[in-house]
Amino acid sequence: MSDTRTPAQIEADIVRRREQLAEMLDEIGVRVHPKTVIGDAKAKVASSVDRTAGRAFVAVNRAVSDVKAQFVAEDGTPRLERVVPVAVVAVGLVGLLAVSARRRRA
Repeated sequence: MSDTRTPAQIEADIVRRREQLAEMLDEIGVRVHPKTVIGDAKAKVASSVDRTAGRAFVAVNRAVSDVKAQFVAEDGTPRLERVVPVAVVAVGLVGLLAVSARRRRA
């Protein structure tokens, strides 16, 4: 295959290729620069934390809704058959803690 380009065309091609190579080297330099690498790492960590926090929020929200469903009927009224025993146990625990604290002081 013979090259039918003129010396001026070959020279122009060489200049164009040098400019392309210089641009590629500049881009590589930016990509491997420590600030760029650190910035990319920070972005990945932030994204991971955001995903994890989002999942945690959804899980906690679901758990709260499940617990609420145990004590509140669909129409919004409290389920007294479940609320009253829990309230009695809570009052009993607070009373035991208060008695225990008084005994320690005495």
